[in-house]
Amino acid sequence: MFNGLLWGLLFGSLSLGCSDSGPDEEIPEIKPKGITYEESQEVFPNPERGFYDHTEAHGPDDGLTSTQLSSLKSENVSLIIRVYYLTNYRDGQIDVAMLEMIKSDMEAVRDAGIKAIIRFAYTNEMEGEDASLEKIEDHVEQLAPVLNSNKDVIAFIQAGFIGPWGEWHNSSHGLTTVENERKILFKLLEELSSDILVQVRTPGAKQRIFETAEPIGSAIAYTDEFRARVGHHNDCFMAGVDDYGTYANVEAEKAYINQEALYVPTGGETCPPQGDYPDCAKAREEMKLLRWTYLNRDYYLPVISSWKDAGCLDEFKRRLGYRFVLDSAILPEEIDQGGNYPLQINLTNKGFAPLYKAKTTSLVFVNKTDGGKYTFELAVDLREVKPGVSFTIEESVKISELPAGNYDLFLEITDESEKLENRVDYKIRLANKNSWDPESGMNKLQQQVTVLAD
Repeated sequence: MFNGLLWGLLFGSLSLGCSDSGPDEEIPEIKPKGITYEESQEVFPNPERGFYDHTEAHGPDDGLTSTQLSSLKSENVSLIIRVYYLTNYRDGQIDVAMLEMIKSDMEAVRDAGIKAIIRFAYTNEMEGEDASLEKIEDHVEQLAPVLNSNKDVIAFIQAGFIGPWGEWHNSSHGLTTVENERKILFKLLEELSSDILVQVRTPGAKQRIFETAEPIGSAIAYTDEFRARVGHHNDCFMAGVDDYGTYANVEAEKAYINQEALYVPTGGETCPPQGDYPDCAKAREEMKLLRWTYLNRDYYLPVISSWKDAGCLDEFKRRLGYRFVLDSAILPEEIDQGGNYPLQINLTNKGFAPLYKAKTTSLVFVNKTDGGKYTFELAVDLREVKPGVSFTIEESVKISELPAGNYDLFLEITDESEKLENRVDYKIRLANKNSWDPESGMNKLQQQVTVLAD
């Protein structure tokens, strides 16, 4: 029977949350207590992060097919970008056929077990035309119901609409002013569900729109404040000193993103470099500094290929976004029926970025005799597991309804959506050896527990 005094001595003064070390500092060695876990270097997919596949649609006949998406998970890709070109609707309403195609696309994405980054644009030509401010606002109103009803499979939305490729430059309607950019961004934030994060093309754009260069912090993170819902994308990542104009004040704006990206996502694609190709060391440094969570695997292909040839591409596949690794745990082997189960689980985020979408984390007991599953939701918010920081989950779980018997113990991390919570494709896998159960989508804690009858 578990001795409560002994547990108190083992726990000491540990508490739920991060250690005193800051993000990206050297991770202190955790002295083994109870169970220790071995890290895995395997490349595997996890939701809302990693190398993505580029797709686009130019009309209602360009819908996604299962064939397009079927191989992605086998290639460890769990994310696509879907760019919708509204060229045919510059001067009018988006027709029913196009809206239905977008709905169908989201169903295809859901069936494939992946998520999508969404962007809208009117032209893919440098001298092409976009639409008027009024028409864009109308289109946002038309699109919002479709997007909100499919928010479970939307990773992030890029602000888009303005200029070629929706990248906020060279607008044929004069939209590249702070006033117009603010109106379009705020319209998106007003119409979209508050848990959908929107990304803008440059850090300077966000700073001008919100009239502050102060990065968001924990005081407003994860709230419905507009500033807390806006992240960043860079479609000329590591292409030169200022990434083709992405940065105006390079050092200051990178420092700004470094802090912002603790709470909102940054990602994008590379493009033809203005000088030397970014080698492995430079790429690693930039991804770590800017907390990179996703990257186009298709463009700019010579850059991606250079990393493969140099031997660091698999590292980037592992570390883009979050990568949670169990370090150690103290988990009682026996507990009285109807009592509390105290746990301490130590983990580290070895990825470049945090998790940005809220998840449900649960301790799961699986009966070794009849396979009965008993799930107990934990209070922890894994978005707080910042890159390079040791983190401790410490809770006492009430197990009053758990029958006496012998159990295997698991950690399960699921999507908050009712449509996705039971889908293995949308559960988070921890980067440990002998941990992942591919049938249930749960992580083995390598502990057996006996619940003693009263």
